Amino acid sequence: MLRLPSAWVWDFWTVDDGDRFHLFFLKASRALLDPDRRHWRATIGHATSTDLTTWTEHADALLPDDAPAFDDLATWTGSVVRDDDGAWRMFYTAVSRAEGGLQQRISSVVSDDLFTWRREPGRAVLTPDARWYETADTRRWPDQAWRDPWVFRDGEGWHMLITARAAHGDADDRGVIGHATSSDLTTWTVRPPLSAPGAGFGHLEVVQTVIVDGTAVGLFSCLGPELSRRRRGVDPVGGVWAFPADALAGPFRIDEAYRLTDEHFYVGRLVQDRAGAWQFLAFRNDDGEGGWVGEIADPRPVRWADGRLTFAAADAATDTTPTRHP
Repeated sequence: MLRLPSAWVWDFWTVDDGDRFHLFFLKASRALLDPDRRHWRATIGHATSTDLTTWTEHADALLPDDAPAFDDLATWTGSVVRDDDGAWRMFYTAVSRAEGGLQQRISSVVSDDLFTWRREPGRAVLTPDARWYETADTRRWPDQAWRDPWVFRDGEGWHMLITARAAHGDADDRGVIGHATSSDLTTWTVRPPLSAPGAGFGHLEVVQTVIVDGTAVGLFSCLGPELSRRRRGVDPVGGVWAFPADALAGPFRIDEAYRLTDEHFYVGRLVQDRAGAWQFLAFRNDDGEGGWVGEIADPRPVRWADGRLTFAAADAATDTTPTRHP
Protein backbone atom coordinates (compact mmCIF):
# COMPACT_ATOMS: atom_id res chain seq x y z
CA MET A 1 0.00 0.00 0.00
CA LEU A 2 1.13 3.55 -0.63
CA ARG A 3 -0.01 6.04 1.98
CA LEU A 4 1.87 9.32 2.38
CA PRO A 5 1.66 11.09 5.75
CA SER A 6 1.95 14.55 4.17
CA ALA A 7 -0.04 14.15 0.96
CA TRP A 8 -3.17 12.59 -0.48
CA VAL A 9 -2.63 10.17 -3.35
CA TRP A 10 -5.18 9.36 -6.05
CA ASP A 11 -5.03 8.70 -9.84
CA PHE A 12 -1.93 6.71 -10.81
CA TRP A 13 -0.23 4.74 -13.58
CA THR A 14 2.66 2.27 -13.66
CA VAL A 15 5.52 1.20 -15.89
CA ASP A 16 7.96 -1.71 -15.53
CA ASP A 17 11.64 -1.06 -16.33
CA GLY A 18 12.47 -4.77 -16.03
CA ASP A 19 13.92 -4.37 -12.54
CA ARG A 20 11.43 -2.22 -10.66
CA PHE A 21 7.84 -1.11 -11.06
CA HIS A 22 7.53 2.67 -11.24
CA LEU A 23 4.36 4.24 -9.88
CA PHE A 24 3.41 7.76 -10.95
CA PHE A 25 0.50 9.33 -9.11
CA LEU A 26 -1.37 12.54 -8.46
CA LYS A 27 -0.66 14.03 -5.06
CA ALA A 28 -1.58 17.13 -3.08
CA SER A 29 -0.72 18.32 0.41
CA ARG A 30 -2.93 17.27 3.33
CA ALA A 31 -2.40 20.84 4.61
CA LEU A 32 -5.22 21.80 2.24
CA LEU A 33 -7.51 20.13 4.84
CA ASP A 34 -10.34 19.71 2.34
CA PRO A 35 -9.54 16.98 -0.23
CA ASP A 36 -11.92 18.59 -2.73
CA ARG A 37 -9.31 21.33 -3.11
CA ARG A 38 -6.66 18.90 -4.31
CA HIS A 39 -7.36 18.99 -8.06
CA TRP A 40 -5.99 22.47 -8.73
CA ARG A 41 -2.86 21.76 -6.68
CA ALA A 42 -1.97 18.39 -8.13
CA THR A 43 1.58 17.37 -8.97
CA ILE A 44 2.85 14.02 -10.23
CA GLY A 45 4.63 11.95 -7.61
CA HIS A 46 6.90 8.94 -8.09
CA ALA A 47 7.55 5.72 -6.18
CA THR A 48 9.15 2.35 -6.98
CA SER A 49 8.58 -1.24 -5.90
CA THR A 50 9.70 -4.77 -6.73
CA ASP A 51 6.45 -6.42 -5.59
CA LEU A 52 3.67 -3.85 -6.21
CA THR A 53 3.04 -3.77 -2.46
CA THR A 54 5.95 -2.04 -0.71
CA TRP A 55 6.73 1.33 -2.26
CA THR A 56 9.68 3.70 -1.91
CA GLU A 57 8.82 7.33 -2.62
CA HIS A 58 11.18 9.48 -4.70
CA ALA A 59 11.28 13.13 -5.70
CA ASP A 60 8.22 14.29 -7.61
CA ALA A 61 8.32 13.51 -11.32
CA LEU A 62 6.53 16.56 -12.69
CA LEU A 63 5.29 19.92 -11.45
CA PRO A 64 3.24 22.60 -13.21
CA ASP A 65 5.34 24.74 -15.52
CA ASP A 66 6.19 28.40 -14.94
CA ALA A 67 3.44 30.77 -16.08
CA PRO A 68 2.35 31.55 -18.67
CA ALA A 69 2.03 28.01 -19.99
CA PHE A 70 -0.72 25.56 -20.93
CA ASP A 71 0.25 23.41 -17.91
CA ASP A 72 0.99 26.09 -15.30
CA LEU A 73 -1.94 25.27 -12.96
CA ALA A 74 -1.90 21.49 -12.45
CA THR A 75 -0.60 18.29 -14.04
CA TRP A 76 -3.02 15.36 -14.09
CA THR A 77 -3.32 11.72 -15.05
CA GLY A 78 -1.35 10.04 -17.83
CA SER A 79 0.77 7.05 -18.83
CA VAL A 80 4.39 6.17 -19.65
CA VAL A 81 5.83 4.24 -22.60
CA ARG A 82 9.32 3.59 -23.95
CA ASP A 83 10.31 4.83 -27.38
CA ASP A 84 12.41 2.78 -29.81
CA ASP A 85 15.46 4.94 -28.99
CA GLY A 86 15.26 3.89 -25.32
CA ALA A 87 13.86 7.15 -23.99
CA TRP A 88 10.80 7.12 -21.77
CA ARG A 89 7.88 9.39 -22.61
CA MET A 90 5.21 10.41 -20.12
CA PHE A 91 1.91 11.65 -21.49
CA TYR A 92 -0.15 13.72 -19.06
CA THR A 93 -3.15 16.03 -18.74
CA ALA A 94 -2.55 19.75 -18.33
CA VAL A 95 -4.65 22.73 -17.24
CA SER A 96 -3.68 26.40 -17.13
CA ARG A 97 -4.23 29.38 -14.86
CA ALA A 98 -5.23 31.68 -17.72
CA GLU A 99 -8.37 29.61 -18.35
CA GLY A 100 -9.07 28.79 -14.72
CA GLY A 101 -8.42 25.12 -15.43
CA LEU A 102 -11.38 24.93 -17.80
CA GLN A 103 -9.61 23.67 -20.92
CA GLN A 104 -7.89 20.29 -20.70
CA ARG A 105 -4.95 19.47 -22.96
CA ILE A 106 -2.63 16.51 -23.38
CA SER A 107 1.13 16.72 -23.82
CA SER A 108 4.30 14.83 -22.89
CA VAL A 109 7.70 14.98 -21.23
CA VAL A 110 10.78 12.80 -21.76
CA SER A 111 13.22 10.98 -19.46
CA ASP A 112 16.28 8.79 -19.81
CA ASP A 113 15.88 7.12 -16.41
CA LEU A 114 12.23 7.58 -15.27
CA PHE A 115 13.42 9.93 -12.49
CA THR A 116 14.30 13.21 -14.22
CA TRP A 117 11.80 14.51 -16.78
CA ARG A 118 12.26 17.33 -19.28
CA ARG A 119 9.87 19.39 -21.37
CA GLU A 120 10.82 19.55 -25.05
CA PRO A 121 10.55 22.69 -27.20
CA GLY A 122 7.81 22.36 -29.76
CA ARG A 123 6.24 19.28 -28.18
CA ALA A 124 2.78 18.31 -29.31
CA VAL A 125 -0.26 19.60 -27.41
CA LEU A 126 -3.45 17.67 -28.18
CA THR A 127 -6.89 19.25 -28.05
CA PRO A 128 -10.26 17.73 -29.03
CA ASP A 129 -11.55 17.92 -32.60
CA ALA A 130 -14.97 19.61 -32.48
CA ARG A 131 -16.24 17.40 -35.33
CA TRP A 132 -16.48 14.50 -32.90
CA TYR A 133 -15.91 15.78 -29.36
CA GLU A 134 -17.19 18.34 -26.89
CA THR A 135 -14.78 21.22 -26.37
CA ALA A 136 -14.50 23.76 -23.59
CA ASP A 137 -16.75 26.07 -25.61
CA THR A 138 -19.39 23.50 -26.63
CA ARG A 139 -19.53 21.41 -23.46
CA ARG A 140 -22.82 20.40 -21.83
CA TRP A 141 -21.07 19.12 -18.70
CA PRO A 142 -19.48 20.88 -15.70
CA ASP A 143 -15.99 20.47 -17.16
CA GLN A 144 -14.39 19.67 -20.47
CA ALA A 145 -13.36 16.01 -20.81
CA TRP A 146 -10.06 15.60 -22.65
CA ARG A 147 -7.70 13.86 -20.28
CA ASP A 148 -6.15 10.63 -18.90
CA PRO A 149 -4.13 9.57 -21.99
CA TRP A 150 -3.45 5.82 -22.12
CA VAL A 151 -0.74 5.19 -24.75
CA PHE A 152 0.32 1.82 -26.18
CA ARG A 153 1.77 0.31 -29.33
CA ASP A 154 -0.47 -1.91 -31.45
CA GLY A 155 0.97 -3.19 -34.70
CA GLU A 156 3.16 -0.62 -36.44
CA GLY A 157 1.80 2.45 -34.69
CA TRP A 158 0.92 4.06 -31.37
CA HIS A 159 -2.56 4.61 -30.01
CA MET A 160 -3.82 6.99 -27.34
CA LEU A 161 -7.11 6.37 -25.52
CA ILE A 162 -8.63 9.49 -23.95
CA THR A 163 -11.38 10.37 -21.48
CA ALA A 164 -13.68 12.36 -23.77
CA ARG A 165 -17.29 13.31 -24.48
CA ALA A 166 -19.07 13.07 -27.81
CA ALA A 167 -20.35 16.18 -29.58
CA HIS A 168 -23.90 14.78 -29.68
CA GLY A 169 -26.34 12.87 -27.49
CA ASP A 170 -28.03 13.46 -24.14
CA ALA A 171 -25.96 15.78 -21.95
CA ASP A 172 -25.54 13.19 -19.18
CA ASP A 173 -24.78 10.30 -21.56
CA ARG A 174 -21.99 11.51 -23.83
CA GLY A 175 -19.04 9.67 -22.30
CA VAL A 176 -16.84 8.04 -24.98
CA ILE A 177 -13.30 6.74 -25.41
CA GLY A 178 -11.43 9.31 -27.45
CA HIS A 179 -8.69 8.24 -29.84
CA ALA A 180 -5.50 9.58 -31.38
CA THR A 181 -2.73 7.86 -33.35
CA SER A 182 0.97 8.43 -34.01
CA SER A 183 3.85 6.76 -35.83
CA ASP A 184 6.57 8.32 -33.69
CA LEU A 185 5.04 9.41 -30.31
CA THR A 186 5.62 13.08 -31.15
CA THR A 187 3.16 13.87 -33.96
CA TRP A 188 -0.44 12.88 -33.19
CA THR A 189 -3.66 12.81 -35.19
CA VAL A 190 -6.99 13.01 -33.37
CA ARG A 191 -9.42 10.37 -34.62
CA PRO A 192 -13.14 9.70 -34.07
CA PRO A 193 -14.04 8.03 -30.75
CA LEU A 194 -13.72 4.26 -30.34
CA SER A 195 -17.03 3.93 -28.53
CA ALA A 196 -20.50 5.42 -28.94
CA PRO A 197 -22.34 7.77 -26.58
CA GLY A 198 -25.50 6.54 -24.91
CA ALA A 199 -23.92 3.73 -22.87
CA GLY A 200 -25.00 5.30 -19.57
CA PHE A 201 -21.92 7.30 -18.55
CA GLY A 202 -21.30 11.04 -18.43
CA HIS A 203 -17.59 10.32 -18.75
CA LEU A 204 -15.27 7.30 -18.76
CA GLU A 205 -12.27 8.23 -16.65
CA VAL A 206 -8.77 6.73 -16.79
CA VAL A 207 -9.32 4.16 -19.55
CA GLN A 208 -6.91 1.23 -19.87
CA THR A 209 -6.96 -1.76 -22.23
CA VAL A 210 -4.79 -4.88 -21.84
CA ILE A 211 -4.71 -8.55 -22.87
CA VAL A 212 -5.41 -10.78 -19.87
CA ASP A 213 -4.83 -14.49 -20.52
CA GLY A 214 -5.33 -14.02 -24.24
CA THR A 215 -8.50 -11.90 -24.00
CA ALA A 216 -8.71 -8.13 -24.49
CA VAL A 217 -10.42 -6.20 -21.72
CA GLY A 218 -10.74 -2.57 -20.73
CA LEU A 219 -11.19 -0.66 -17.49
CA PHE A 220 -12.56 2.79 -16.77
CA SER A 221 -13.94 4.57 -13.71
CA CYS A 222 -17.17 6.50 -13.18
CA LEU A 223 -18.83 7.55 -9.92
CA GLY A 224 -22.56 7.38 -9.26
CA PRO A 225 -23.30 11.09 -9.78
CA GLU A 226 -21.66 10.92 -13.23
CA LEU A 227 -23.82 8.03 -14.44
CA SER A 228 -26.67 8.93 -16.78
CA ARG A 229 -30.11 9.33 -15.25
CA ARG A 230 -31.21 6.22 -17.09
CA ARG A 231 -28.43 4.07 -15.62
CA ARG A 232 -28.82 5.58 -12.14
CA GLY A 233 -32.47 4.58 -12.24
CA VAL A 234 -31.39 0.94 -12.49
CA ASP A 235 -28.31 1.02 -10.25
CA PRO A 236 -26.97 4.31 -8.82
CA VAL A 237 -23.61 2.95 -7.63
CA GLY A 238 -20.42 3.83 -9.49
CA GLY A 239 -16.85 2.61 -9.17
CA VAL A 240 -14.37 0.82 -11.43
CA TRP A 241 -15.91 -0.75 -14.54
CA ALA A 242 -14.67 -3.44 -16.95
CA PHE A 243 -15.79 -3.76 -20.55
CA PRO A 244 -15.26 -6.25 -23.40
CA ALA A 245 -12.96 -5.28 -26.26
CA ASP A 246 -12.36 -6.86 -29.65
CA ALA A 247 -8.77 -5.60 -29.52
CA LEU A 248 -6.63 -3.13 -27.56
CA ALA A 249 -7.68 -0.34 -29.91
CA GLY A 250 -11.31 -1.40 -30.13
CA PRO A 251 -13.99 -1.47 -31.13
CA PHE A 252 -15.33 -1.23 -27.58
CA ARG A 253 -18.74 -2.24 -26.27
CA ILE A 254 -19.24 0.18 -23.40
CA ASP A 255 -22.95 -0.65 -23.23
CA GLU A 256 -21.82 -4.08 -21.93
CA ALA A 257 -19.65 -2.63 -19.14
CA TYR A 258 -19.97 -4.23 -15.70
CA ARG A 259 -18.89 -2.90 -12.33
CA LEU A 260 -15.72 -4.47 -10.94
CA THR A 261 -15.63 -2.56 -7.63
CA ASP A 262 -17.91 -0.07 -5.94
CA GLU A 263 -16.94 3.49 -4.96
CA HIS A 264 -14.72 2.44 -2.08
CA PHE A 265 -12.10 2.12 -4.85
CA TYR A 266 -11.42 4.22 -7.94
CA VAL A 267 -9.06 4.37 -10.93
CA GLY A 268 -8.49 0.64 -11.35
CA ARG A 269 -5.37 -0.48 -13.19
CA LEU A 270 -4.31 -3.95 -14.31
CA VAL A 271 -0.59 -4.68 -13.88
CA GLN A 272 1.30 -7.89 -14.66
CA ASP A 273 3.58 -8.97 -11.80
CA ARG A 274 6.97 -10.70 -12.03
CA ALA A 275 5.32 -14.13 -12.08
CA GLY A 276 3.18 -13.13 -15.05
CA ALA A 277 -0.05 -12.92 -13.04
CA TRP A 278 -2.41 -9.99 -13.52
CA GLN A 279 -3.01 -7.80 -10.48
CA PHE A 280 -5.61 -5.11 -9.86
CA LEU A 281 -4.51 -1.84 -8.27
CA ALA A 282 -6.77 1.06 -7.27
CA PHE A 283 -6.79 3.97 -4.88
CA ARG A 284 -8.99 4.01 -1.78
CA ASN A 285 -11.71 6.53 -2.42
CA ASP A 286 -14.84 6.39 -0.23
CA ASP A 287 -14.30 5.38 3.40
CA GLY A 288 -17.96 4.41 3.85
CA GLU A 289 -18.70 7.25 6.25
CA GLY A 290 -18.79 10.18 3.89
CA GLY A 291 -15.02 10.73 3.92
CA TRP A 292 -12.33 10.45 1.30
CA VAL A 293 -9.20 8.31 1.83
CA GLY A 294 -6.50 9.07 -0.76
CA GLU A 295 -4.09 6.13 -0.72
CA ILE A 296 -3.25 3.28 -3.09
CA ALA A 297 -4.36 -0.18 -1.98
CA ASP A 298 -2.41 -3.42 -2.20
CA PRO A 299 -2.67 -5.44 -5.44
CA ARG A 300 -5.27 -8.19 -5.83
CA PRO A 301 -5.18 -10.99 -8.43
CA VAL A 302 -7.83 -11.18 -11.13
CA ARG A 303 -9.12 -14.03 -13.27
CA TRP A 304 -11.79 -14.78 -15.85
CA ALA A 305 -15.10 -16.31 -14.72
CA ASP A 306 -18.07 -16.82 -17.03
CA GLY A 307 -16.58 -14.43 -19.55
CA ARG A 308 -16.08 -11.62 -17.06
CA LEU A 309 -13.04 -10.30 -15.26
CA THR A 310 -13.31 -10.88 -11.51
CA PHE A 311 -11.12 -11.25 -8.44
CA ALA A 312 -9.32 -14.53 -7.92
CA ALA A 313 -10.47 -14.79 -4.30
CA ALA A 314 -12.42 -12.88 -1.66
CA ASP A 315 -10.03 -10.06 -0.81
CA ALA A 316 -9.71 -6.41 0.07
CA ALA A 317 -10.56 -5.28 -3.46
CA THR A 318 -14.16 -6.22 -2.79
CA ASP A 319 -14.15 -5.51 0.93
CA THR A 320 -16.35 -2.51 1.68
CA THR A 321 -15.42 -2.20 5.35
CA PRO A 322 -15.00 1.51 6.11
CA THR A 323 -11.41 2.70 6.63
CA ARG A 324 -11.01 6.12 8.21
CA HIS A 325 -7.82 8.15 7.92
CA PRO A 326 -7.04 11.68 8.98
